[in-house]
Formats: sequence, C-alpha cells, structure tokens
Amino acid sequence: MILQNLHTHTVFGDGAGTPERMARRALAAGCASLGFSEHSPLPPGRDPDGWTMAAEEEAAYRAEVLRLRRRFQGRLGVFLGLEQDYDSPPPRWDYDYLIGSVHTVERDGAFLSVDNTAEELAEAIDGHFGGDGLALALAYFDRAGQVAERTGCQIAGHFDLVTKLNRDGRFFDEEDPRYIRAALEALEAVLARDVIFEINTGAVARGYRPLPYPAPFLLRAIRERGGRVCISSDCHSPAALLFAFPQAARLAMECGFRETWVLTDAGFQAVGLEDFLAEAEAPRPGPLGRLLRSL
Repeated sequence: MILQNLHTHTVFGDGAGTPERMARRALAAGCASLGFSEHSPLPPGRDPDGWTMAAEEEAAYRAEVLRLRRRFQGRLGVFLGLEQDYDSPPPRWDYDYLIGSVHTVERDGAFLSVDNTAEELAEAIDGHFGGDGLALALAYFDRAGQVAERTGCQIAGHFDLVTKLNRDGRFFDEEDPRYIRAALEALEAVLARDVIFEINTGAVARGYRPLPYPAPFLLRAIRERGGRVCISSDCHSPAALLFAFPQAARLAMECGFRETWVLTDAGFQAVGLEDFLAEAEAPRPGPLGRLLRSL
C-alpha cells in the first residue's frame, strides 16, 4: 500500500474531525499512512477568525498524534506534521515534516487573508491595493517565493492559493504576463531549496476550483525544472481525506510527472504515479471490511 495524505486538519485547528476519527477513516480507506498537519499558532491579533491551532493546544495536539502512532502501529503509519504559516514563529518542537504555506499578504501594517471569503478579499484589494487585484497577487507571490526559507518546510503548500477566490478572473487575470512572471519567479526560489510541491485538492473539494493547486502551467514548470510533487487533500473532514486523488494523479501525469513522493520512516521516497493511481481508484472495503480493519 502506498496511499497517503500528509495535509490533514482536525479539531485542534479548523478541522471537523478528531485525530482518531481521521486515522480510522484513513485505515478504512486503504491508506498506508496518514500525516497530521495542524495550522501553526499565529502571534496574538493575527488570527481573528480562529482558524489556527492555539499555542496552548500544541502540546496536546502532539501528544494525541503520538498516541495514535502507538495505537495504530503495524496497521497505519502516523506522522506528526505542522502546516507552518509564513507569519508564525518557528516551531517550539521537532516535527516529522513541515508544510510551508502563505495565507495572507501584509499591507499598510494589516495582514490580509487570501483564503477566507470573496467579500473580504474584495475589501482588501479596494482598501489596500487601490482596487488592483493583480497588485495583491504579486504581493502574495513575493511571500510565496520566500516560504521555504522562512519556514524551513519540506513541502510547499497550495502554492497558488491566491487564486482560490479568483474563479473566472474575478479579481485579476491569471494569464497576465506579470502574474505568470511573478508566479514562476516565486516557484524557482522555492525549487532552489529542493522543496516538494503538493498537488492539493482542497479547493476542489470545497467547490472553489475545478482543478487542484497549483495550476497546470506551474506544474509543468516544476517538472521541467526537475522538481518533485506529492498529492494531498488538505482535508478538514474525514469524508474529504482522499478527495479527487485520481484526478490529481492524472493531472500530474498529464504535466509530465511519473512519480509522486510519499513520507516513510526512512524519509521521503518516490513511488510510481501509475501505482498510486491504481490504489486511489481501487474499490474501498464495505462496512464489514471497514469494521474489521478498525478493530
């Protein structure tokens, strides 16, 4: 078995399932392993919507994931990760891996989310960028290009997250040469640190995008430059744990990849995308099979 998801959120942050419920779902779905990656705590005042893990909860999060590692030993590999935000202080403890992500841009002393609502994004563009959505996108990629150096991550999370609310070019033109140039420059800066880019299906699951992050032109650029990818769902509920994994695997192959990378006890290792796709498309066990596997 090689199926794995490394981008998993729980009730310790903005997810809807407990870590144990997520682990049981992964076991029933035929996963070889599961990585938890709760949102890293942010400094006071930078998380008004409460979507990150509270600093005082981090020790409990770690303890619970490590308990599950022991609980499911021999049946499901469990990895302790963190989605390390660009604006978070360095982690206080060691983790098996970090996903480096940018969720905001900074302007006029304000931290403006690109990941919340279209109304909030419109207010940010009008109030801080003079109505120029492309200027906000360029500011986002300025940060995205620094995310690996800033966070020390092994995986770059949802690299072009700034497009989440931009369906049909509502806020900026994703074919504008300035947008493409900024995205590619940021991509090359991250590639220079040998970071894996995740093909992230989270926005597809929530109805924001028809395709995973990053966009095909960025995936092709990663491939042409010898970069690596992994497949993740950025799930916030057990039902979305392996959402659109076959679609993501096919997209990777269409963009020229033949391998995806998975985390093992020996570190990250390459597995064939055709094998990964075959497992992602395999029929799942029925209720009795799931029950037996969870015992």
